[in-house]
Amino acid sequence: MAKPIIVTVDDEPQVLSAVNRDLRQHFRGDYRIVRANSGKAGLEAVQELKQRNTPVALFLVDQRMPQMTGTEFLTEARKLYPDAKKVLLTAYADTEAAIDSINSIGLDHYLMKPWDPPEQNLYPVLDDLLDDWHATVPVPYDGIRVAGTLWSPSTHDAKDFLSRNRVPFQWLDIEQDAEARELVEQVSEGEHLLPVVFFPDGAVLMQPDIRTLADKVGLQTHATQPFYDLIIIGAGPAGLGAAVYGASEGLRSLLIDKEATGGQAGTSSRIENYLGFPQGISGALLAQRATDQARRLGAEILLAQEVVKVQPEASNHIVTLSDGSELGCRAVVIATGVSVRRLQAPGVERLTGAGIYYGAALTEAANYRDQEVYVIGGANSAGQGAMFFSRYAGKVTMLVRGTGLERTMSAYLIDQIGGTPNIEVITRTEVAEAHGENQLEALTLTNNETGERRQVPAAAMFLFIGAVPHTDMVAGVVERNSAGFIPTGPDLAKEGRRPKGWTLRRDPYMVETNVPGIFAAGDVRQGAVRRVASAVGQGAIAVSFVHQYLKTV
Repeated sequence: MAKPIIVTVDDEPQVLSAVNRDLRQHFRGDYRIVRANSGKAGLEAVQELKQRNTPVALFLVDQRMPQMTGTEFLTEARKLYPDAKKVLLTAYADTEAAIDSINSIGLDHYLMKPWDPPEQNLYPVLDDLLDDWHATVPVPYDGIRVAGTLWSPSTHDAKDFLSRNRVPFQWLDIEQDAEARELVEQVSEGEHLLPVVFFPDGAVLMQPDIRTLADKVGLQTHATQPFYDLIIIGAGPAGLGAAVYGASEGLRSLLIDKEATGGQAGTSSRIENYLGFPQGISGALLAQRATDQARRLGAEILLAQEVVKVQPEASNHIVTLSDGSELGCRAVVIATGVSVRRLQAPGVERLTGAGIYYGAALTEAANYRDQEVYVIGGANSAGQGAMFFSRYAGKVTMLVRGTGLERTMSAYLIDQIGGTPNIEVITRTEVAEAHGENQLEALTLTNNETGERRQVPAAAMFLFIGAVPHTDMVAGVVERNSAGFIPTGPDLAKEGRRPKGWTLRRDPYMVETNVPGIFAAGDVRQGAVRRVASAVGQGAIAVSFVHQYLKTV
């Protein structure tokens, strides 16, 4: 933790210099002294310290200052630092004002000028006050802080991005924390652009886009080279697997993702059927280990960048990013995975990010402690989400369109759900409408067998309702099926013939698309088995075929 601050304010230069000298002589080993020559300058310094979340232990302020008295200064300063000790420097004529301040602003002490000798008249008083401050005031958080409201979609996006990239931060809910609300109002000047992100160096970002936020927290958003042996698009398990094997086998490998490493698997609260982890492992931890492994082996990882186009050019390929920059490579692995299908029901789009979330949204779970939440879907991801939310919510209700979970969910998860008393599974039921003004308040449910409709209160809804592949960047270049998934290898053959436009003498490799040198791995492939182990294996297999391809060009 940074040294706590003692703030001293006095408009008389000689007095200010003397106070500063005496404070440094006695306290400089444990405190940093900040001085100001007016109340206005003092408040500006205090506001900057608050933005940095630097602790202020004590204010030592002259009472008789023009424009702003010491009492007026302390009245404003305590809004930001209510626990800091407050001491007035007074002349004999100011005694009555100092006594009034004890009642009006909770003044802790007043000192008569002059205070010589400080060993007798200054240090003992301040030592006692500072000892009391240390004993009663918790150590402030000295990292990144995100201030906003629970019902702000942009705030949710920022929190989710930081969490998925394993960037520690402190959440400040301005609806619940008056001190945080005061801080936001001071820096936003009434604009109310949420979230407001405070950094330890004093920088402040208001409603930042993901790229700006990524740059500020130190994530790599720009490639270091113009050309690579292998570019992998998508950093889920398949992409990470390809990055680890590509880098370890000597390929100059670049991994690109528009959000974070780990993909959908990275948001899973616990994966219990992945080989080698008998107690299970969280998706976030698995993603972190794989990311660290890929980087250690030499892979470069680019985040908060989206690939918008892949275009073959001679024997190489050009990858275009959303910022307009282009990168060249010898081979491409598409491992972009899938996202949760959007629910088309009245009210859902409007309340997304304000009580309605797609996927696990692990960052929001603790905000719904002891409340009733709904999980929509019947596959493993929904089951894992329900188990995680059950640790916080008073009740978790799973809505499943089908007649049960047996056809879509692993047996171990069904058993866990069945043994968790605050999880209820309702079958043959769908969401017909979401209700609420600024946040989700209720859902209308429809029984798809009887047509019966009923409205139920709901604090939050988490959606896991099918998969949509991310393949727009290869539209018109790589063959896709009607659902957008990419056929590869044998699936490309039609009536025993190679795909249209294929000019090589060999058949496409097992995970190769209809364009030589462009491969697909993981959930984005047509007919893929949607398991983490399968995706990692396909990423590794893709690299082995990349090697074979590179020998022929």
